[in-house]
Amino acid sequence: MDGTLVDTEVLWWESAEEVAAGLGHRLSAADAPEVVGRAVADTAAHLVRVAGGGHAGAVAAELAGSFFRRVEAGAPLRPGARSLLAGLERAGVPFALVSASPRAVVDSVVAGSLADAGFAFTLSADDTVRTKPHPDPYLAAAERLGVPPGACVAVEDSPDGTASAQAAGCAVLVVPSLLPVEPAPGRYFALSLEEVDLAVLSGCAPGACDGRVTGTATGSGERPDPGITEPVGA
Repeated sequence: MDGTLVDTEVLWWESAEEVAAGLGHRLSAADAPEVVGRAVADTAAHLVRVAGGGHAGAVAAELAGSFFRRVEAGAPLRPGARSLLAGLERAGVPFALVSASPRAVVDSVVAGSLADAGFAFTLSADDTVRTKPHPDPYLAAAERLGVPPGACVAVEDSPDGTASAQAAGCAVLVVPSLLPVEPAPGRYFALSLEEVDLAVLSGCAPGACDGRVTGTATGSGERPDPGITEPVGA
């Protein structure tokens, strides 16, 4: 969700900057791998570690509160997000939202910026024992969709989200946001969601013949758009 469908990665970074400053730490590009695409608890633990002070639980609560306030003020959609979701819905392809954000943030975005999206269901960081980069969220999503993970294509923007989906056995279409994602087998890449439609998603997972979508994640069965790179080693 964050950085994939809605442009909330910048809001999350601003929240982390604010909280880090309160701990006496100036956030920089060196912190990005521990902040962008990471769960609240992971970022909180990192800030406590680099600042040399603070309590992880309290920092996590402050991060979540700051981020929620920013999201409530409005989270702009990423280019192409509305068109892609509408196209999937018209085609009758089930799709779900799989996020590492807390439930309160997910619900706020879905009720606001994504109010017209026809998600089959949403999963937040609060809904599984472990969140991204662990496979638990995508395993849970595939189970709820009633298909094996290999029949799903996860649309992701971050290294942690990509790792989560691949560990679960999903193919991954990467549309990078703030952090680069390295090419690897099973990963396709697009510059923007504006390049992505059902035909592109279908080509990412040849075995996903029944067209289920999760994480945004999907599957079906055709040839990828020429703008999408083939998986390395394929």
